[in-house]
Amino acid sequence: MDDRARALLKALIERYIADGQPVGSRTLSKVFDLSPASIRNVMADLEDLGLIHSPHTSAGRVPTPRGYRVFADTLLAARAFEVVSPAEVRELLPHTDPSRAIGAAAQLLSNLSQFAGVVLAPKRAQVFRQIEFIRLSERRVLLIIVTPDGDVQNRILAAPRDYPEHELIEASNFFNQHFAGKSFDAVRGTLATELAQLREDISRLMLAAVEAGTEPSDENDAVVISGERKLLEVADLSSDMDRLRRMFSIFEQKTQLLQLLDASSRAQGVQIYIGGDSQLVPMEDMTVITAPYGVDGRVVGTLGVIGPTRMAYDRVIPIVDITSRLLSNALSHNNPSS
Repeated sequence: MDDRARALLKALIERYIADGQPVGSRTLSKVFDLSPASIRNVMADLEDLGLIHSPHTSAGRVPTPRGYRVFADTLLAARAFEVVSPAEVRELLPHTDPSRAIGAAAQLLSNLSQFAGVVLAPKRAQVFRQIEFIRLSERRVLLIIVTPDGDVQNRILAAPRDYPEHELIEASNFFNQHFAGKSFDAVRGTLATELAQLREDISRLMLAAVEAGTEPSDENDAVVISGERKLLEVADLSSDMDRLRRMFSIFEQKTQLLQLLDASSRAQGVQIYIGGDSQLVPMEDMTVITAPYGVDGRVVGTLGVIGPTRMAYDRVIPIVDITSRLLSNALSHNNPSS
């Protein structure tokens, strides 16, 4: 695209975001010093590039997912955070309790954006003080994890064979003697050499414990969502009941959200996932804007806003960005080792 095509695409998308109506050449001719015929020629080129298309009911044009992607990546200038001052926002994120801070962050994202706010909570039991294996049945073992602050978490493991009690005690003792006070991620890195002295089937049990220790115990605990019902007020979504049902099914199942948020936690800064453009977004009319957050400089989760593809990106991006920074500050402030 040349400069004129980029400017016209930017103006078309901004007008469509603001009004929700297909944008015609006559409307754009009032913005640019060009004739409607010249604008129609540029719009035809943009349509050939797959950046805009014409709905059946109108002569105007609307952005495609690819058009939104070009807009977000190259044409968008996010405005300064002006919805509410950072000092006011900081007061809304409590420092005293990590779970309260995460819930408050999801609610804050929803209230400021008027869409749904979502937070992928930190994986539980990153560091453990003690573990214990208990036999439940022939091939089911209960893994009990005790964290440094005394929190007790349970996982059920599918065992490769039936383990008698003395073997489970042996595995527990080995684990606690060699790895207590470390994170499961750190254990994973040294496990292969340490376990050479144990039988293979005990080693497999140890590896299963490490994998279980780094996974959330429940999808409902892993993803915190606030403000889903605000999407009922979004005309682009509420006008289609099938679309609404699909979106609320995503909120209910959470598996696809987990995959998207987990993938975005490995990226830096604000990320924009547009339905129809990103395979991680399960609906064409849905956009997810995310940013990672951390504790003492280490990324532990992701948060974001879920809304329609037609959203004010320049307004939502700074909301996500500043909330991720504030949650990071709140959790770092709460971290006993900081």
